[in-house]
Amino acid sequence: MIIRTVKGLTFDDVLLAPRRSPIRSRSQVDVSTRLTNTLRLAIPILSANMDTVTEWRMATAMARAGGLGILHRFMTIEQQVKQVTKVKRAQGLMVENPYTVAASASVAEAEQLMTQHEVGGLIVVDGNKKLVGLVTRRDLLLAPDTVQTVAQAMTPADHIVTVGPSVTSAEARELLYSHRLEKLPVVDREGNVVGLITSRDVVRVEHRSTASVDARGRLLVGAAIGVGPGEVKRAAALLEAGADVLVLDIAHGHADHCIAMVRQLRHDFPEAQLVAGNVATAEGARDLAEAGADAIKVGIGPGSICTTRIVTGFGVPQLTAIMDAVRGLREAGLTTPVIADGGIKSSGDLVKALAAGADTVMIGSLFAGCEEAPGAPVIRDGQKVKVIRGMASLGAAIGRRAAEQGDESAEDQEDWDKVVPEGVEAVVPYRGEVAEILHQLVGGLRSGLSYGGAHTIEELQQTAEFIEITSAGVRESGPHDVRKL
Repeated sequence: MIIRTVKGLTFDDVLLAPRRSPIRSRSQVDVSTRLTNTLRLAIPILSANMDTVTEWRMATAMARAGGLGILHRFMTIEQQVKQVTKVKRAQGLMVENPYTVAASASVAEAEQLMTQHEVGGLIVVDGNKKLVGLVTRRDLLLAPDTVQTVAQAMTPADHIVTVGPSVTSAEARELLYSHRLEKLPVVDREGNVVGLITSRDVVRVEHRSTASVDARGRLLVGAAIGVGPGEVKRAAALLEAGADVLVLDIAHGHADHCIAMVRQLRHDFPEAQLVAGNVATAEGARDLAEAGADAIKVGIGPGSICTTRIVTGFGVPQLTAIMDAVRGLREAGLTTPVIADGGIKSSGDLVKALAAGADTVMIGSLFAGCEEAPGAPVIRDGQKVKVIRGMASLGAAIGRRAAEQGDESAEDQEDWDKVVPEGVEAVVPYRGEVAEILHQLVGGLRSGLSYGGAHTIEELQQTAEFIEITSAGVRESGPHDVRKL
């Protein structure tokens, strides 16, 4: 038996001591960071791979803001691949492999395809994928009853302005403006359709310089996988669809089967960016990194809806867990980045997590109430709220089996009495768009760097000084002796 006499600390147990600062404005600090030693982000924030937090809408919004969304894994492989594809198609100068329709298709079929794919237009092609025309919702909306087929409603190819694959953003903008167009089909020398450029995509590419994008201008997206049968197949499908990061995420990442899975993924997909976790010790972080992980996710039980520490008695307070993980990596000569997963309640917690050595943080409950999170808001006691649940909660455990089997009826087959949940289901206030939350978090981080006299997150980590505080200090840190309006 080992008893550590050094107290484990979390965010509310400490404050950072202010330092002399050369920074005159928050705009002088750089909040970019590394997710892995290969990938960098404009802001150090990830949305959690929870089924009440991150699907394609949240992942898209996070990447556009300069962060990253991690798609949860509690769906079939085909569903998760579709989610990755939606994020990848959401932005980029050219949409590759645009949705197409045959000229002989009916108007009703074209409308159904547009609704299914959530697009405003389709490329019309022949049997050899040659460009035949272009049909949009506007064409179908205004078409008289005599128009029954796509061929009758479309704009024919000889009336369409097209471009080649090497077109630049400036060239596309000029063509779109001069011809008053919304869409530019991209065709190769043989007339094969290879892409589509829209006016909206051109604007997004030009005005989102801080967005997290890949080499082709598409938004970055991560996807979670597990360690069960078929997860290597899931990993291959996700990478093929364009996932930029795979997150091997299980409750206790410092386990032999998790380490073995990291090694297998590294062997099978040597170029893939792999994140592994969760761990809460120096040894856990070191073992996953040595197995081949490109980043380590740290956090056992700090989440607001996680009850692992109560149910099992295991865990490490999050600030200490971050420091221990970073120490374990550095003592082993490893530069593997750390992701602090859980426990972030405010921008001050974000600053403390980064100062302790984390390179990024993962947030769940703060984002669960956002418009982009899955599920619709409901009214409870006169307040608009959204549902959040821990991924080890009873409901998530039941839903997980249904998702893995691809059959919602599987829920009826589960013996609920045999499930031991390590999380709860709850509601959080509706918080509007995630961009507003990110603005507040990043603004607080910028202020935090200025108080620490640091121009970058790396400088903050080098000079940070933590002060342990008492419960009286915690009370003093918040509003007190006043009545809040």
